[in-house]
Amino acid sequence: MSDDVVLADAARSAKPRAAITAILFEQWDAARHKARARLEAGVPGVEVARLYAAAADGVIDTLWRFTAEHLHPAPNPTEAERLSVLAVGGYGRGVLAPFSDLDLVFLRPWKTTARSETLTEFMLYVLWDLGAKVGSAVRSVDEGLKLARSDMTVRTALLEGRVIAGDTELGDSFLARFRREVEKADPRPFIAAKLAERDLRHQKAGAVRYRVEPNVKDGKGGLRDLNALFWIARSLSPDSPLGEATLRDMLTGRERRLFREAFDFLWSIRCHIHLTSGRAEEKLTFDLQPEVARRMGWRGRGDEPAVERFMRRYFIVARDVGALTRAVSAQLEARGQKQAGGLARLDLTRLIPRRRKLLDDPAFVAEGGRLTVAGPDVFSEDPTRLIRLFAAADAQDLDLHPDAFSAVTRSLGLVSPALRRDPEAGEAFLQVLAHGQRPYRVLSIMNETGLLGRFLPEWGRIVGQTQFNMYHAYTVDEHTLQAIGVINDIARGKLKDDHPLASVIVHRIADPEVLMLAMLLHDVGKGGDRGQLEDGEIAARRACERLGLDRRRAELVAWLVRHHLALSDFAQKRDTSDPATVRAFAELVGDPERLRMLLVLTVADIRAVGPTVWNGWKGQLMRQLYAATEALFRGEDAPTDEPDPEQLALVARAESSGGAVLARPGQVDATEVAIAARDRTGLFAEIAEVMASAGADVVGARLQTAPDGAVLDRILIQDGAGAPYGRAEPRRLKALVSDLERVARGESAPRRRGDPTPSARRAAFDVRPVVMIDNQTSEAATVVEVSGADRPRLLADLARVIADQDLSIRSAHVASFGERAVDSFYVVAADGRRLTSKSRLAALTEALTAAVERAPEPSSSRPRARASMRDVSELRPG
Repeated sequence: MSDDVVLADAARSAKPRAAITAILFEQWDAARHKARARLEAGVPGVEVARLYAAAADGVIDTLWRFTAEHLHPAPNPTEAERLSVLAVGGYGRGVLAPFSDLDLVFLRPWKTTARSETLTEFMLYVLWDLGAKVGSAVRSVDEGLKLARSDMTVRTALLEGRVIAGDTELGDSFLARFRREVEKADPRPFIAAKLAERDLRHQKAGAVRYRVEPNVKDGKGGLRDLNALFWIARSLSPDSPLGEATLRDMLTGRERRLFREAFDFLWSIRCHIHLTSGRAEEKLTFDLQPEVARRMGWRGRGDEPAVERFMRRYFIVARDVGALTRAVSAQLEARGQKQAGGLARLDLTRLIPRRRKLLDDPAFVAEGGRLTVAGPDVFSEDPTRLIRLFAAADAQDLDLHPDAFSAVTRSLGLVSPALRRDPEAGEAFLQVLAHGQRPYRVLSIMNETGLLGRFLPEWGRIVGQTQFNMYHAYTVDEHTLQAIGVINDIARGKLKDDHPLASVIVHRIADPEVLMLAMLLHDVGKGGDRGQLEDGEIAARRACERLGLDRRRAELVAWLVRHHLALSDFAQKRDTSDPATVRAFAELVGDPERLRMLLVLTVADIRAVGPTVWNGWKGQLMRQLYAATEALFRGEDAPTDEPDPEQLALVARAESSGGAVLARPGQVDATEVAIAARDRTGLFAEIAEVMASAGADVVGARLQTAPDGAVLDRILIQDGAGAPYGRAEPRRLKALVSDLERVARGESAPRRRGDPTPSARRAAFDVRPVVMIDNQTSEAATVVEVSGADRPRLLADLARVIADQDLSIRSAHVASFGERAVDSFYVVAADGRRLTSKSRLAALTEALTAAVERAPEPSSSRPRARASMRDVSELRPG
């Protein structure tokens, strides 16, 4: 039976709308199924996106024929009744993701008529019945042209318009008139609008290109950045399909190939994200990354999981997109179609002459407030200028001109082993790194060009590298560059309120080049066969030798790289009030200069992990350890962390009442709760259980037990948003204090709320539990360190296991690294001594491991991905 017969029968049915919806649903479902099968077979992403667009075209064409020819036929429509259906925006370009919107314009010659209104309304209702998300507009020809002149969003959509149904002559005539107007118009307002729109989009989606959960559509380096180049090119050559004439003129053959490859790769990812999530999701979140990587055929290699290899490729593509944007910007400025110096000073009434200022080095000139090259051969004549360009940019405090950026990317073949060892190049590089005004900005641009990875091969292996965990917010290279920027900010006094100690001692460091090199190289061992720390030490020593450092300085850099996690580990996981802990740390560090460098490096490393990782509690712990170690180096007693008078009064009050609690909201980014009671087995477990049921996250704990059995527990807690517990809801804190007072007196406390449902993002990680027993660190207690998947009630469950083993907790130290929690306990047996029995140690290890593995099942049905466990150190700050 022919289509027309089927459509005619549907039009004559009692419920024509339901009938055509059923027909179209079957048609669309079959077409989309074929597109999905092609995607799963490995067909390039853009081709699949075209198949999805073609499927939508078929549905709209069939719907038009049904509506206009069978349901509401008009054999001789009047001129006013003509109607054309245009696809605009991305759909107009002929590409669609599986759950993308259909952007349509219903175009009429003049004012609306009853028939055109009926046709439009019926088609939209059917599309909605089909579950399509439709962005629609109904306009006359004159309305469309007028809007396109004043509204850059409308102009953008129409640049890619095409007729998909209805009166083809009307639609084609309108689009031809529109393109003629675009061709005659000044392109600069449109270009300015697109660049401003891009900047705003980046700000909303995350201005950093290397966030580990990127927005594939709207993020920096995503599809919209490539689309913006299409739109700009199309505005300059509106009659050229996809603006190809302009792009051929602006980009080299290699750059056009990168453009096509990036567009295809990103479209493949976007289609897979939609199909995996079952909705128009654009963010490549942790729970989606392993499945998308699998669907796209990525496999693990050595110790690098498939998901990390896939994400590294994503970020390299994102970097390439940034380079393409700069290349086009350079061409636009050369043509006078984009104002140099930024959009804020864009003068659309005239072209401003290009002004140049000669610098000391004749190879470079300042142009429009940015640094560029004096000619096309400056790098081939002297490859050291590749590095000296960036030193000059920093010395003059100039941004890099797009011309210079493109010149560097096109000259990477000049980076040879001889250049890597050239003293002049090495000196220029260290000048930027250790003595520069804005090392983060300059080194980031150097990294974007690809030069940093070419000049330092050790760096090249971490460019775009990701770590599949919830702790690190950025790729390894972006994290490191941000850490360098943090040290620079500390040295300039910008962070003295957050880091008063580091802001002083950074100026006491004798060799800033060693410090900054250690920071630059601290993570280059990630993913190595020997583990991050050992491989990092080897790579750092090799890089320093090439840069010309003498053996003593190179060994100090290598030592800092090898031990850059030591201060964080000792401060957060060990009892720094224990003299044995301080002595062990001091023996590892060796001298005050290493201690100073380690503190500054650690602060910067943790701050650069992500925007919410650093807090005042961590700073307090590190300052205490630093002060104790520094005192030991001077031969003095370490400062003691004694309870203040308020807490001593609390202990006195507890002696008469049986237990007392004091809460102080807002202390070091958390609420400090002090609990005074008489010691008993399981006391800390009961406290932890009450806090867990109240939704309080324990971020730190200090437990003290006097010889007479008086206990003072000082615990820091936050709410689920990472704020001091009770600051937003004081009544919750009041209720928690009441429950804790009952526990302190030995009474039972009610459970106030159920455990929260674990998130799908956390469920994406299958974190292996690790239990370590240490009888060497402390002379007075056995140190038990438990690492595993973080979850509600974990601390309470671990404390309960320890109590059930008839052990007492002398101190507890709580740390979390994204999806992984690391809790350390100093425990003693009933006789007050360390636990030495092998059978009891084995039983404790088994019970703690079982407690960690009792995590609730994830609510998401998506497959879980095993977190990379190459080295436990890789789950820590750097």
